[in-house]
Amino acid sequence: MADALTGPVLETPRLRLRPPLPADFEPWAAFMADEGASRFIGGPLPRTTAWRGFMAMAGSWSLLGFGMFSVIEQASGRWIGRVGPLQPEGWPGPEIGWALVRDAWGRGFALEAAAASMNWTFAALGWPAVIHLIDPTNEPSRRLAGRLGSAPRGTVRLPPPTARRIWRSGRRTGRPGRPAPGADPHRLAHIAPRE
Repeated sequence: MADALTGPVLETPRLRLRPPLPADFEPWAAFMADEGASRFIGGPLPRTTAWRGFMAMAGSWSLLGFGMFSVIEQASGRWIGRVGPLQPEGWPGPEIGWALVRDAWGRGFALEAAAASMNWTFAALGWPAVIHLIDPTNEPSRRLAGRLGSAPRGTVRLPPPTARRIWRSGRRTGRPGRPAPGADPHRLAHIAPRE
């Protein structure tokens, strides 16, 4: 299997965001098998189905030039989740999504990664706005969307039987997910970790 990256590598004070590599599959499969961690992204998956999802994320980089990043904790080198732009067939708009392994929750990693991904997406892809599709009962993600400068815009039904609340953030919101005018997509603003 190849180890070559097909896309940018973004660095924040604590994280490295990069396209998925073959070595990411083992932690990805464990993550997708974890009922709590995968609850709001479709629920636990058997290894073979997780493999197809992993390959779809990796293939998005080759076919579309964007996709979800693997999130790597710089201090440990460990894969801790996925975050980034996606726009599956039938989606109501371009999305920035996030999901992390359970032991990475509550440490500010999701905000740090999502903001870096949004900055890159606005600057490199030129998207004027993004959405976040969030289960109405997922309070941590609702709070995170608000911290990114997004606001609720209604409810949408995704491919059955999933209903999600849409949150939207524009490129000029003045919030953490917004790049400065003329920002270099590879130079990211520092976001202080939560204490």
